[in-house]
Amino acid sequence: MKLYKAFFKTKLGTLTLLSDDSHLLGLWFNGQKYFGAGYDLSLVKVFPSNPIKSAQKWLTAYFAEQKPDPCTVPVKPDVSAFRQKVLKELQKVPYGELVTYKELSARVQKGQKNKVNKARAIGNAVGHNPISLIIPCHRVISSDGSLTGYAGGLDRKRALLKMENPQIKLSSQLDLR
Repeated sequence: MKLYKAFFKTKLGTLTLLSDDSHLLGLWFNGQKYFGAGYDLSLVKVFPSNPIKSAQKWLTAYFAEQKPDPCTVPVKPDVSAFRQKVLKELQKVPYGELVTYKELSARVQKGQKNKVNKARAIGNAVGHNPISLIIPCHRVISSDGSLTGYAGGLDRKRALLKMENPQIKLSSQLDLR
């Protein structure tokens, strides 16, 4: 499989994009936790593939606060079946809205007989999301409304949430200024 990479500069730092010929496989802030998701990016040539061009167009609109449709970017995260379910539910969280790990746990288990709180497993799946922003892991918060974990860093998470919705109501523990 041929892989391609490109870069995108934002006010929050440079992003690295990874694709094959038909899908975006990765989108990370440079230096973030789990950067590269196991891909050896040093072996990948810089080339603006069609999925990368779609993602760059989406990112331009996103950082211009135009609420772009994430469905315009073909994504294919290389993760386990459980993490696929979590990321699919995450993709349903609208721009400017929030979801808790507990709510995601319930959504992933919808239709199952014996539901359990899988918030920890959900948190692990969210934290290892290889396609940040387009699959909006920054919109996940704890049940008490506080910000927890974000591979790109909590300062970026705050900035992204503030950009998407300055009126977002979170716990008093959180200061979005």
